[in-house]
Amino acid sequence: MGAAATPTAPAATPLGSARVSVTDPRLRAVALMIRAQTREYAGWHDLDGTIQDLSPEGVAAGLAAVGTGELPDDPVDAAILQVTERSTRVAYGELALHRTNPYVHLANLDVASYDREYAPAPEREAARARHLAAWPDAVDMAVRSLDAVPAPAAQALLPSVRGLAASVSDEKAQAAVARLVAHLEHFATDGDPDPALGEQRLLAGYNASEALDLDVTELTDLAASETSRLRAMLAEACDRLRPGEPVEDVVRDLVADGPTTADDVYAAARTTTEEVRAFATSSGLLPDLGGDVLVGPAPPSRRFAQAMMSWAAPYETDAPSRYYIVPPDESWPVEQQREWLSVFSPTTLPTICVHEVTPGHFTHGRALRTLDSPIRRTLHSGAFVEGWAHHVEEVYAELGFRAEDPRYVIGVCLEALLRATRLAVSVGLHTRAITLADAEEMFIRDAHMQRAAAHGEAMRGTVDAFYGIYTLGKVALRRARERARAAWGPAYDEKRFCLALLALGAPPVGVVEAALLDPGSLPALWQN
Repeated sequence: MGAAATPTAPAATPLGSARVSVTDPRLRAVALMIRAQTREYAGWHDLDGTIQDLSPEGVAAGLAAVGTGELPDDPVDAAILQVTERSTRVAYGELALHRTNPYVHLANLDVASYDREYAPAPEREAARARHLAAWPDAVDMAVRSLDAVPAPAAQALLPSVRGLAASVSDEKAQAAVARLVAHLEHFATDGDPDPALGEQRLLAGYNASEALDLDVTELTDLAASETSRLRAMLAEACDRLRPGEPVEDVVRDLVADGPTTADDVYAAARTTTEEVRAFATSSGLLPDLGGDVLVGPAPPSRRFAQAMMSWAAPYETDAPSRYYIVPPDESWPVEQQREWLSVFSPTTLPTICVHEVTPGHFTHGRALRTLDSPIRRTLHSGAFVEGWAHHVEEVYAELGFRAEDPRYVIGVCLEALLRATRLAVSVGLHTRAITLADAEEMFIRDAHMQRAAAHGEAMRGTVDAFYGIYTLGKVALRRARERARAAWGPAYDEKRFCLALLALGAPPVGVVEAALLDPGSLPALWQN
């Protein structure tokens, strides 16, 4: 592969030109099976105001349409499309996530995507109104489909489901949410206390979505080896900051030195966002791809993580991206709120900003806007998206971001230990090797988290069974970098590698090395 072309900032287009429809039937069939993601993160706004049919019959009909039609000639595009089709069949067929995971239905109902200014306000408000009018039907589908929700999964997502109605005045929509809440409250009380998918189902989800062939031992070893590497990095950085002191004491003090209010976090994130964006260009890592970022609280329906990015999507009018930060629940005791805010300490917030903004998710979204391929613009592997943002946290350290302050590397290590622990918990929890209580203690012990945040992470694992993709993706991209370094020899540099990755879009990580170095081999690898 030759040197990657340099992405240029997308040209601004007039408001009102955002309603782009992609008509290729094979791409459209699989994209409609992930409708909420396609609408928000690809920008297919012909889907605005619509819901996905997640009834048992609707899912069966959607799956029947997947995989029919011609494949594209480009081998990378063909691989991305076929792997996504396989992943979709596993998610809705073998795993039947529409029956067990309320998040699938939460995403179908969520109207927060209409907050971004990708089109004139009246157009977005009309779409939002149509979407809300469809809530009763969507809830009917959810109640019919969700017949096997584990109790911990219902407990984990009930606050976000209740949050759907927080900014909604439509009485029919509110009544629909109340029905879904009541349905999930039943499972929260009387559902199966065991949230585990089981070993084979867990492996099917990981392998199908990322074109991999890993077993439990390999996943466990990957988490353990990454944890060991990061602990050594953390110890070295802590010794630079406070020589001779135990790592646990240094980390405890740094994390405790956190913000006291959510407003403090938003203000610090805005300042840090400007800093991390400037470093991408001053270091020569990436060109400036333009665009604006707004920092603020996550909508109530999206408060199941810590932070997230809703980027200006490839098929929509350019508009500010939203960097959402999840505040503590105001109903919590003061100490529990303080523990949650410690996640955004001055030591860890810079790494979070690198991950969410630049060169992480925001920059990735800007790069997707420069691509010509509808498949690369539309279909995004979770492990690549998260792995890219996780990988560049460490790249920034290598390039000397805040080199004079060991706290940046400490923050990188703490965030990475969190992700490695997620992988270990994902495997342990869903193979029944550990309990939820064990998972919480693992986040406290191995990721140096305070209990409120550790509890949240453990509960997230009940509905986000595959949240090991952060570490899985990061390790895969790091291995691809070493292969590229060896293959390109003196022509290798970090900018070339990053641009080459971004030119691929967000392919399943199992095809990245071949896509970079031998794309002609891909058709033989992926057959339906």
